[in-house]
Amino acid sequence: MEKKYIIPKFKHMLHGGDYNPDQWQAYPEVLEEDMRLFKLANCNEMSLGIFAWAALEPEEGKFDFSFMDKAMDDIYKAGGRVILATPSAARPQWLAEKYPEVLRCNERFERMSFGRRHNHCYTSPAYREKTAIINTKLAERYKDHPALIAWHISNELSGECYCPLCCQAFRDWLKEKYGTLDNLNHSWWSTFWAHTYTDWNQILPPSPMGETSVHALRIDWRRFVSHQTADFMESEIATVKAITPDIPVTTNMIPGFYNAVDYRRLNKNVDFASQDMYPQWKGRDPDDANVAMYAALQYDTARCFKHKPFLLMESAPGLVNWFQYNKLMRPGVLEQASLQAVAHGADSAQYFQFRKSRGSAEKFHGAVVDHVGDETPRLFREVQQVGKRLAALDEIVGTMADAKIALVHDWSNKWAIDEAQGFQKGDKRVIPTLESFYKPLWKRGIDTDVIGFEDDFSPYSVIIAPMLYTVSEELGEKLKNYVKNGGTLLCTYMTAMVDENDLCHLGGFPGAGLKEVFGIWNEEIDTLYPEDTVPVTADGKTYTAVDYCEVIHARGAEVLATYDGEFYKGMPAATVNSYGSGKAYYLAFRDKGDFTDMMVERLLAEKNIASAFDGALPQGVTAHSRTDGDTTYLFLENFTASEQTLSTALCWTDVESGEKLCGTITLAPHKTVIIKK
Repeated sequence: MEKKYIIPKFKHMLHGGDYNPDQWQAYPEVLEEDMRLFKLANCNEMSLGIFAWAALEPEEGKFDFSFMDKAMDDIYKAGGRVILATPSAARPQWLAEKYPEVLRCNERFERMSFGRRHNHCYTSPAYREKTAIINTKLAERYKDHPALIAWHISNELSGECYCPLCCQAFRDWLKEKYGTLDNLNHSWWSTFWAHTYTDWNQILPPSPMGETSVHALRIDWRRFVSHQTADFMESEIATVKAITPDIPVTTNMIPGFYNAVDYRRLNKNVDFASQDMYPQWKGRDPDDANVAMYAALQYDTARCFKHKPFLLMESAPGLVNWFQYNKLMRPGVLEQASLQAVAHGADSAQYFQFRKSRGSAEKFHGAVVDHVGDETPRLFREVQQVGKRLAALDEIVGTMADAKIALVHDWSNKWAIDEAQGFQKGDKRVIPTLESFYKPLWKRGIDTDVIGFEDDFSPYSVIIAPMLYTVSEELGEKLKNYVKNGGTLLCTYMTAMVDENDLCHLGGFPGAGLKEVFGIWNEEIDTLYPEDTVPVTADGKTYTAVDYCEVIHARGAEVLATYDGEFYKGMPAATVNSYGSGKAYYLAFRDKGDFTDMMVERLLAEKNIASAFDGALPQGVTAHSRTDGDTTYLFLENFTASEQTLSTALCWTDVESGEKLCGTITLAPHKTVIIKK
């Protein structure tokens, strides 16, 4: 396995973050001090110019790059490199005043006024033209600057627009997808409630002012928004790549499985992925282990967008300012949180932002340099420590996880489940269900990929696809071949109920040819009230079903668990079926976690999948690895407030100190030890 360097010009762990010298032009002494503190903090990179458009182009066609020139030069002289941003995430006031079409319309089709950020129309020709001009100016000016190592395209791309331009672009997108209105009407089942379309111009985005009940329309609108967001980003990429073809591009993603944009589509044409991350640390056991687990799940997802290392583009040194309760980060947690990202594939630890803003919305958001303006704060010293540790990890840059098990998450699938008027009316808990299968893997130190429908399934011994509601005929065939060729597949309730256009599969569930793969028929699904539970028996042990119980029939499958209550008492609750050279497991109910844990343990044992660490992992301690094919780098992480001692039969080498570690390894509270073999 060769190393995959995402920034070939700078094969080091990046340490730095967003820098906004445009905010401090009236304070030259601050800018000078920033460079001293940059070096003192053991930083080697700045993300520059993300919100600087108004400073770069204060009037249309009048440009001022003086502050940017100085920042580029000063950072390079201080030993740093620059990820240069295109400033499209926050356009200047003059642009909105002269070209009002750049302003979005809301879902009531009302034009919004200037304000906030991400309030611009991705379809607008004027906005695309003006971003192309400023991006071209930046690329031409800095294409040969030795500090430039990557492009940061816009920032946290998000939002939707209902303006006439976007409505027409949506119709054009639908024409490209369906070809004819007959195909669209059939795929949307628009004969229901006499909603048949007879002219393309009748189609509008879903809106409280009009159509909300055609689910396929709502799902296609989300797909279109993702397409148009990515298309706008790709227009920006084209302008900078035309001038700097060898400089890689990326864009940062909003954390928390952001639901409004399909991040697989967004990452299709970037060179590497970048993830923002702001875990809401609780400062107590075992809550922080659960917070860490959820962060790890998102990192494993980001790593698999391009199947190469990614950047942690933003994190907070200290607190944020937008949680309901903005708790201080406890000592040592910043270091551990930063190294956790590296453990799961990041080649950086970067912050928002380097210096705290003096005013406006984020003046109390954590930063490397606090309002006191020097190196005395506790968190500055913690940033120093992160930089010191990252500087010792250059040999890990470009390495990857070697996962033999994968979870499946697809944005369109979640949108379809969210839209479904059935089951539970509100949140059907798609992401928490994904977490429930990830947690048993994470706590056992099992390296895990999080993949999409389009990914290659063949590298994985086990694929777990919870709540796989949307399955096309093509995907059904892909899953069938995966199992037939020796793979192990685990799916749950709600599997293959609709196709990619949200039409129910005929002939019984699961559809798309998967009944024969699982050897079952799902006759109906019982949605339980929150206070309801149903006992489930397996191997003499009793488990508890909550939320959903499918009434399934074994059609060749072996029954692993049965319901022990309700009118479906004695019927299958979990099954396994041999198909070709592989196996297909089906879990017909949602549990409280213990049955899921047991099933994951069974799969790992069957397929001989184990952690790269050979010893037992105490509660709250985990281990994840990266490799170049010859050397395995293992991150032992203690997410508890207590010292932990681990036993190992092997001898490892501490990556940072070179010390040999044999027999036992001690982890201080909130500490990470990085070892290799």
